[in-house]
Amino acid sequence: MPLNLNNYKNIIFDFGGVIINIDYKLTAAAFQNMGLSNFDELFSKAKQNQLFDLYEKGLITSHEFRTELRSAFNMKPTAELVTNAWNAMLLDLPRERLDFLEKLKSTHRTFLLSNTNELHIDAIFHALEKDMAIPDLSVYFEKMYLSYKVKMRKPDAEIFQLVLRENRLQAKETLFIDDSPQHIEAAKRLGIQTYLLDVEKESILDIFS
Repeated sequence: MPLNLNNYKNIIFDFGGVIINIDYKLTAAAFQNMGLSNFDELFSKAKQNQLFDLYEKGLITSHEFRTELRSAFNMKPTAELVTNAWNAMLLDLPRERLDFLEKLKSTHRTFLLSNTNELHIDAIFHALEKDMAIPDLSVYFEKMYLSYKVKMRKPDAEIFQLVLRENRLQAKETLFIDDSPQHIEAAKRLGIQTYLLDVEKESILDIFS
């Protein structure tokens, strides 16, 4: 059953999988092709090792992240090759989703809450500027919360609490949309309304009446 937008004053969106299409397997395949056979054991949507957690929290730099990844190879690839492999998961950002967000911002308070990192955001914003003449995503949201900038990440309660507190949002009036069950459960525990998006079957354009 579609969600009724009138039931919510505030909507918090995840980014990867919800707004931009992504495929983690492409990055795993790219690293495997470069000789890192166990990359998919180190990084997945559901579980990450400490290196990726530190990078998503902005606690290490992009240079440190790439250097650490390169050290896992016998024949060390260039930093550019590592960056390209890391960004391989990033697919398209459908214009109709951006149009929907632009329209929604006129009727609701909207926010972006994403576990992400500098290399991904730089690549995405560069593509937006090049392909659509849009400098970044800030025009579509009242405020963006990017994990590497706020030094917190989902599913930790503190990042949800930050969004609620800074913007004086009531949890019961707020909808959080994400494609990761562990993030949805964390938001639920704080009383936030939630929707688990099945990206294989639907998009944000399909779930509202």
